[in-house]
Amino acid sequence: MLERWNTAIDLIEENLDGEIDVAALARAALTSEYHFRRVFSALAGMPLSEYIRRRRMSVAAAAVVAGEPLIDVAVRYGYGSTDAFRRAFVSMHGVTPDDARRPGAILSSQARLRLRLTIEGSAPMRHRIIDLDPFRIVGPGTRIPLVYRGPNPDMIAFHRSLPASTADELAAISDGSEPAGPFSASTDFAPDRADGSEFHYVYGIATRAPAGDIPESFDVIEVPAHTWVVFEVAAETGFFDALQQVWADAYGEWFPSHPYRTVAAPEILAVHERSEDGDAGRAELWLAVEREI
Repeated sequence: MLERWNTAIDLIEENLDGEIDVAALARAALTSEYHFRRVFSALAGMPLSEYIRRRRMSVAAAAVVAGEPLIDVAVRYGYGSTDAFRRAFVSMHGVTPDDARRPGAILSSQARLRLRLTIEGSAPMRHRIIDLDPFRIVGPGTRIPLVYRGPNPDMIAFHRSLPASTADELAAISDGSEPAGPFSASTDFAPDRADGSEFHYVYGIATRAPAGDIPESFDVIEVPAHTWVVFEVAAETGFFDALQQVWADAYGEWFPSHPYRTVAAPEILAVHERSEDGDAGRAELWLAVEREI
């Protein structure tokens, strides 16, 4: 697996001064483009587009310092104007290209990614695989920004804005089948899921009730039949951190060692138990998958 992914990373390096075809990277890794983006983010600690931008700016810095015309460097690394290139350069290095040419200028560098085998996975990930027929996710929804670390203020504000009657309304249309709710469902992410990019967030339940039984004020997400991997999360302390860690463990450890890849579908997090202080609890993370070819 690591050899295939390193081949894909080599393709990025070979095409920093040209067009990088994400579909070709996914083919080199023998997986889907959707899954490639998700796993790459977990392994690299940043979205694919951010890694490419940072590598390009790292390599371009050498050309800038060497005194090459800025427009030539900008065009070579995919920027249509020197202004756009300057903004990207400052974002990466903290100095302008002109300042970078001065003696003693301090620049940043994104090292070339290389995946190596490490000994991990000593803690078992409890999970199950389940096939589900089509269902609807129903509940109040909104669009909020993605936050990778720490609390999400917009998500907290959304939940606080829900009327007290929401739980009863959801219970009235729930058919009691899996995935058991209420839960949080996230979908419609930006392709690279950059920190701060928006996605569709619904607090709801799964139901197969007729559409006419669903309140008009609720969002409705139609979910086709899928195979799902369900990860269990349980913590006596640090429950919030455990919820965030399960995503990293799923993409960084479980998928690379199992013959499954993710498919485009809502990602469901169901909190089934939580202590009054929020420090302990039990939850499940649902991800739609298919077997690798």
